[in-house]
Amino acid sequence: MSEDIFQGYKGKALEVLKKYNVRVWGQTNIKTTRGTFQGTVLPRSENDDDQHIVLKIATGYNIGIDIKTITDMKETGYQKANYKIPEKEFPYSKDKRNVKLFGTGGTIASRLDYRTGAVIPAFSPGELYGAVPELADICNLTTEKLFAVFSENMGPEQYKALAIAIGKEIEKGIDGIIIGHGTDTLGHTAAALTFMVQNSPVPIVLVGSQRSSDRPSSDAALNLIHAAYTAAHSDIAEVMVCMFGPTSDEYGFLHRGTRVRKMHSSYRSTFRTVGDVPLATVKWGEVKPIKKDYNPRRKDKKATILPFFEEKVTIVYYYPNMQPDIIDMLVDNGYKGIVIAGTGLGHVNKPLYDAIERATKKGVHIYMTVQTLWGYVHMFVYDTGRDLMDKGVIPAENMLPEVAYIKLGWALGQTDDPQKVKEIMLTPVNDEITRKEPYNGYLIYQGGVPEVEEFIRKFRK
Repeated sequence: MSEDIFQGYKGKALEVLKKYNVRVWGQTNIKTTRGTFQGTVLPRSENDDDQHIVLKIATGYNIGIDIKTITDMKETGYQKANYKIPEKEFPYSKDKRNVKLFGTGGTIASRLDYRTGAVIPAFSPGELYGAVPELADICNLTTEKLFAVFSENMGPEQYKALAIAIGKEIEKGIDGIIIGHGTDTLGHTAAALTFMVQNSPVPIVLVGSQRSSDRPSSDAALNLIHAAYTAAHSDIAEVMVCMFGPTSDEYGFLHRGTRVRKMHSSYRSTFRTVGDVPLATVKWGEVKPIKKDYNPRRKDKKATILPFFEEKVTIVYYYPNMQPDIIDMLVDNGYKGIVIAGTGLGHVNKPLYDAIERATKKGVHIYMTVQTLWGYVHMFVYDTGRDLMDKGVIPAENMLPEVAYIKLGWALGQTDDPQKVKEIMLTPVNDEITRKEPYNGYLIYQGGVPEVEEFIRKFRK
């Protein structure tokens, strides 16, 4: 057998495949000391070990089989897989609204690269339409790939480019906008666009997926369908994040761009509105508002585009025994703004006081948030807070730390005048600061107690 049919396999694993005349992409029965497994032999990453054979089983999941446990293998069929989804020309209907999808990369626009074993941003928007034909029943969809990056590589350059591109589409009369985005920093981009694209006449919907399109439990298609329906038909004309609501496929949530956070590393229902309730739920044929105070859709083509950002801004997450040289180092390196995620009501230790005072006297803008996420900064309660305010620290109310970071960068991109920056920071654009936290804006359940277990049994059979 030629080496090209053993893609990525080497050493002892390659010897096993050759011994039993089994090829990559071969449908194979593998007998092991732990039982018999059936599936398709997959290529291996060139960075992987030589002790396992990877099998895609009938459920769609991949398993690794230790070669030391293999007693026999038999290839029963062969069909080389093609993981490229063909692009599909999107059908146009004059009766449907026009929606623009901007691609940035991320898991919703990804495939598995069997050379490295990594998920890479490789699917074009056209390929996604070929994969989700239901989109054609919702709207007329056009696409533009602005970037092809994972969300950790999104930043001010991309925020500004997105804001400008959105502004141009609004001027052309688009009915709604979708932004395909990786989930890890989706909340950061949503906050940035909330500040940079104000008073939009149409919905602006950021969407991603927790699980890539080659997985049977992928949420990519359903999230895209929900996002498309929202962009085309929702009356809510704001920057929103559209992702799974419950862990099931029942509906999606629409979260306001300044109050949303990724709360779990792998759950599909990872995004939650913090300190408030979501804007709405969405499913095929229905966007059902939860909040009544939202910016409604309009027929004009005007939005305020403010693509500004100062990159020398950072977040400092306070921890016990933090040393003052952390603050001094930031100042020495030219940082103009610091957001502190403080303990409790907005506190740090006394050894940091002098460093903070040195920073504010040099013109560094320092704002306090709380690492509890829920609740408000209250710096008048204890002498710690009062002392910090005397040294120039400004409470940021109930802004989430990462939202305060984004807003401070946006504010300093416009001015470095302390009073003007403070006015920008403490004037809400869209609920990054709220008057109060609703009674049902803080819900964290703990398993194991009777009342919670009874509640869970209603949904988890």
